[in-house]
This record gives sequence, C-alpha cells and structure tokens, in this order.
Amino acid sequence: MVQQYQSPVRVYKHPFPLVMMAYERRFPTCPQIPVFVGCEIVSDEESKNGGLRVTERRCKLNVEAPYILKKIIGVDFVYFIQKNVLDKRNCILEIEAFNESFSSRVTVIEKCRYFIHPENSEWTCFEQTASLDIRNFLGFENSMEKFAMKQYAQNIAKGKEIIEYFIDELKQEGIIYVPPWQDPNEDSAKDKEHDVENESIHSEKEDYAHADSKLQNREMQFSSDYIERYLGKLDMIQESKLVQLWQSMKELRGNSIPGDATLLRFLRATEFSVEKAREMLTQSLHWRKKHQIDKLLEEYEVPQVVKDYFPGGWHHFDKDGRPLYILRLGQMDVKGLLKSIGEDDLLLLALHICEEGLLLMEEATTVSGHPVAQWSLLIDLEGLNMRHLWRPGIKALLRIIEIVENNYPETMGRVLIMRAPRCFPILWTLISTFINENTRKKFIFYCGTNYQEPGPGSLSEYINPEFIPDFLGGSSESYISEGGIVPKHLYKMDLETASGEQEQNLYHSISLSRGQIHRVIIHSNDPGAVLTWDFDIMRHNALFTVLFQANDGNKHLPSVKETISAGVSESLTDEDGELLGTKELKGHFIKVESSVVCHDGESIQGSHIMQEAGIYVLQWHNQDDVGEFLPSISGHKAQLMYFYETLPSIHYRGSMMSLQSAVSAKSEASSSLSR
Repeated sequence: MVQQYQSPVRVYKHPFPLVMMAYERRFPTCPQIPVFVGCEIVSDEESKNGGLRVTERRCKLNVEAPYILKKIIGVDFVYFIQKNVLDKRNCILEIEAFNESFSSRVTVIEKCRYFIHPENSEWTCFEQTASLDIRNFLGFENSMEKFAMKQYAQNIAKGKEIIEYFIDELKQEGIIYVPPWQDPNEDSAKDKEHDVENESIHSEKEDYAHADSKLQNREMQFSSDYIERYLGKLDMIQESKLVQLWQSMKELRGNSIPGDATLLRFLRATEFSVEKAREMLTQSLHWRKKHQIDKLLEEYEVPQVVKDYFPGGWHHFDKDGRPLYILRLGQMDVKGLLKSIGEDDLLLLALHICEEGLLLMEEATTVSGHPVAQWSLLIDLEGLNMRHLWRPGIKALLRIIEIVENNYPETMGRVLIMRAPRCFPILWTLISTFINENTRKKFIFYCGTNYQEPGPGSLSEYINPEFIPDFLGGSSESYISEGGIVPKHLYKMDLETASGEQEQNLYHSISLSRGQIHRVIIHSNDPGAVLTWDFDIMRHNALFTVLFQANDGNKHLPSVKETISAGVSESLTDEDGELLGTKELKGHFIKVESSVVCHDGESIQGSHIMQEAGIYVLQWHNQDDVGEFLPSISGHKAQLMYFYETLPSIHYRGSMMSLQSAVSAKSEASSSLSR
C-alpha cells in the first residue's frame, strides 16, 4: 500500500536569499537531525551566469529501528540520493530525494519546493510531498510502514525549526540581509525591479491578515501558520489529509469548496479518511443545495409559537470559548409544538440553530484569537416525564438527529445533561443508538443537584460561575422562554388529521361504557424489561391502573422477544383475562403503579421496570361508582387511543439504575449508559 503525504505551505517570514543561506548550513551534517549522519556531493554544476545551480548529494541516514529489526535487515545505515535545483533568478529551490538502499523492496520519493510568498516578497514559502511504497520487506511491511511514517513525521516537524535556528545563527554573526541574485550580463536597472526595498512593506499584522485572506480564497495552498491559528494543532498526517481533501474537492467542484473548518470537521467525523470524508461532504453539499440551507439564516422566520413556547436559546460561552446553547427540554411541550408547527418546521428550527452555531463559532475564532470549531449544549431535564416519550415526538427527534449527524458532524463540543430524572434512561436508550459514537462520548450527566457541589465534576468546571444560568442556581439571566403547554387553539387542523391517520396504524382505539373495563395483559419472562405506554383520552374520563401477578411457575410465559415479534402482546382471549367487560382477573394481582384519573383531552405516557417475571396488566376503567374521584355522568362513554411496548432488558443492563441510584456528580454516557 502506498502512503502519501502532502504538506501545507510553511511560511518563513524571511527573504528567500537569507533562507537559502540558512538552508546550506544543514550540510554536510546537521546535529539537529540526529538521523542525518552526513552527506557527500556527487555533482555540483552551475550555469555560466550563476543563475542556475544543480547539486546532487548522497546522504547517509541512521536507521533508528528496533535492534532486532536492524539485525534482520542487516544494516545500520541507509542511503538517499538528493537532487537540488536552485533557480536564483526566479527564487525557487526544488528538491527531489529518493532511496538508494532497498530500492527493489521500498520506494521513497520526496519532493520539496522553496519559493517567494505570492503576497509578501519578504517571506519565503516551503511545501513538500512524499510517498512511501513498501512492496516486500521480509514480512515486516506493516511495521516498516508505520515506523517510516513516524520517523518521517518527526523529521518534518523539525524542518521549520532548523531553518529558524540557522537564521538566528546568521543574525548572531551579523548577517541579517543577503542581496538577491543579479545577472552580471543584464543592466543593473532591470535587476532593481526585484529589489524588495522599492516595495511598500505593510505591518506584519496587515500582511498576515492579507495572506490569510489569500489562502482562504484558495489562490495558494494552506499555510501551516494559518492552520494552527484558525483550525488548531494538527499532526503531520492530519495536515496532509486536509490538503488532500481540499485538492480532491477542488477537482470535483472547482472553486465551490466549503471553508477549511468544514473540511476538517468531515475529516474528523470519518477518522481522517479522505475518501469517506469526500463522499460524506459531497452528499451534504447536495443536501444543502436541494434544501437551500445557505439561505436559512437570512430567510427563516421563527414562528410565533416557537418564540412563545420553545424553551431554548444561545447563552454566552463555556470555559473553552465555545458558544453555549441551552435547551430546557423538561419544560417543552413536544406534542404541542409538533401539532402547532409540524415536523418539517421543527426540523427547520433545529437546522437554523445549527447554522447559527457555525456563524457563532467563526465569530468566536476571530475574537478569541484561537480556533473555536464546536459549540456546547446544556440540556435541562427538570420536569421531564413520560409525556416527552410521545412516539411521533421521538420519531421527529430521531429524524433531526440523523440529519444533523450527517450534515453538521463534529460541531458538538460537549453536551451537559442537567437534573436527569428517573425516566431519562428510557429516552436515552431510545435515541443513543442514533447518535454518532464520537458525539456520545461528549455527553456528561448530572443527577439531582450534585452539579452545584464545588470541585472537579461540578458545572463550574465547564462554565464560568458568572455564566451559570439562574434556573440552575447561578447569577446569569438566561432570557430563554420557560416553555409550557401550547394552547390547543394553536394546533393546525391538517396536522391533527395527518397525525391521526398515522397513529391509527400504531394505536388501538376503544370505547368504554359506564362501568366497563379494558385490560391488556403482558406476559414477561425477562426481569428488568421495561413496559411503556402512551394513550390519549379522547372523550370523558377513565381510571388507569397497572397490576402485577407473580409467575406461579406452572405456566410457560413467552419471552419478551416473542412478545415483540407478535407486534402486540397476545390477542384478546377470555382464558388470558384480556377482557372488554367486567369479568374478574384470575388469581391475586397487586398494584405496581398508583392509579391515575385521566381526564378528557389528556395525553398520558409512562413506564414500569418489570423487575419480576409474571403477568402485568394495563387497565382502563370507566368507573361505575366514581365517588370522590370523578363526577358521575350517566350514559357517557369513555373513548381512548392507546399504544404500549415492551423493551427487552438487554438494552438496559447496567443503565436503568445508573441515574436512579447515582451518587456521583456526573457520569459519562459512554461508560454508564451505553453498555
């Protein structure tokens, strides 16, 4: 397999002639590169006027390999041929090096170029490419490949430092200026066209800003200084992959290439695979064009119901300088928002937030003086209950997660989950499999009020105390809507109809006459499985109860997997006690959840951990003698629509109790919730 490397441009803020004089001091030996033992000049030729010089050297390099490998290959040194072509007139030095040793088994080719910076003639640029092809090396191909690239990376990292070292050495000797080459056969006036003293020299800050602008406009390749300033520290391979992806996208799309930070995010999302990043990015660009995402910030108008009832917004920065978005999910009426603006508009809202995040990151990078490539999310779950597990709401959330993961990868720096309640593990289990593994590792969970405790693990570890929002006990006003229930008169009728048609496929509709009971029996032979339910009272009132009867050991109970494969529990039969009438259940049943009086128009969601094997009953009762609970309305039928599901315990092992019994301040999803 051929390994390739393409460097970004490295900029020396020194004139070309001075850099060339420093470069020559690297020979015949260079103590700063220990592997470079020495070299001999094979040939050295110069044109008549001295404007072109061609030098060939045979370089001796120490093999810094493990002792056993040295013994196997039988050498301590390897030899390279280096050919330099120095064009003094045009201020270009081109270098090509290839291996002489083991050339039948390994091919190493390196090409380098020094040239004048296109925007500042007082600066010198350096770029290089390299390829490594190990065809046959006694079965050590993979080891040699990794070792060679590691060794090469170390030498490259030292390259710029060495030039700077020798320039400092020249300055100490009093050499701070080297005149540019002049052709003795030409009129001296023509030579002065290249005299840098006649050019206006801007301040370093202005030049650098102008150069960065040029780099961003793609009129020259990346600068290593630019990468470090605007994108962050990258190792040699990562730099190379970034340049390769840019070149690949340029071939594919011409000058219509996303920003450098975007390229880097897609590379990180694909573990720096250029091929995968190009494919993922290309699909994302098609998606952006199809849905006009580039116009979203200008054209999107936030619906009034979102302004009034969506409890989310931007709030200062975290300690790493990342923009911080707060979402008070526990205060959000998921069903109300969905039925008011629809799933597509809720998706648009999420995409608008993501686009705002990209813009805020760019601004933070400019202001802070260091790269800000991600934003952080704080989710407050105070008030979260099973009504948030409404299936159309979960479906909409999963769709949003999928689209965001595909088109905004690696934009999330940290997710702080605050005041997680007992029901949160169920929600997390449902959605976590749809979240990229790298993103899941960024989740940090806080239970109760432990986030207020001082020291490591507290919220102040990630957010400056003056920016902790007031609803979490801080002093910073958040200016975020408190959410609340969306009034039904804001619901859109067409959404009601569409939702009803969809729900009929999942939900069972029943009518209960006065005094009538409807029961659904679930056989569970899977301790630790979770029983969930979701129902809407369409008319009148009903009393809802969950009952349990322990397994007597005499009757075979189907496993939860068998139950799920049947779609619902089992068909209604008198033998099992699934009755539409008032017939009594057989045996002794106990309540495992408190009875709940459900009123006309209410939507109820809930769950129960089935700790023991046995029979579980979901029961709705249009009470005959309601007493103090309900007003007696003779002749009224109760109408409801329900759905239930059993979730196998295998999804919850090591996670269901992690938040309920947590005593530590935080827990990471990757270690405590996703096993």
